[in-house]
Amino acid sequence: MTLGGVMFLLVVAGLLVAIVAGYNKLVGLRQRSQEAWSDIDVQLKRRTDLVPNLVETVKGYAAHEKTTLDAVTRARGAAVAAQTPEARAQAENALTGALRQLFALAEAYPNLKANENFTQLQGSLSEIEEAIQNSRRYYNAVVRDFNTTIDSVPTNVLASFFRFAKRSYFELDSRQDRQAPRVAFGS
Repeated sequence: MTLGGVMFLLVVAGLLVAIVAGYNKLVGLRQRSQEAWSDIDVQLKRRTDLVPNLVETVKGYAAHEKTTLDAVTRARGAAVAAQTPEARAQAENALTGALRQLFALAEAYPNLKANENFTQLQGSLSEIEEAIQNSRRYYNAVVRDFNTTIDSVPTNVLASFFRFAKRSYFELDSRQDRQAPRVAFGS
């Protein structure tokens, strides 16, 4: 074999190694983003599972506040039904707003604020909100890495060829929604 033939084989081998490495990187990032979304989904499910207990507890003290309670229930239903990260983010934003209204309503009922079950639910919700925030940060970081890899040369060619699609961030819609629902009640 000639020197030119050996060089050609080395170039082809190097190119194959680069293609395999780039493809594996894209697959790994896609898997990490799916895993990170799964982590968010678990935390969001924990939150939606907590909502009926909150509504029932508040109902015992403020049953005539049906509009607020119905809004929370509808928002929870929409959050559970959402299928994509984008739809889930939008539904969770609505749920956050409805929970904010629920807790604002609770401020008007001192007996409710003093209820042990309500206090425990507040604490649970606060923990879940923190976990959602942490999971969202991790997910968005993985999505950023994945999308950057899809846009970068030479992996952009592989991403296009193998039909890797960018993922959307899990974002809150507005400045007001960037705050977790207020769950701590002081006297």
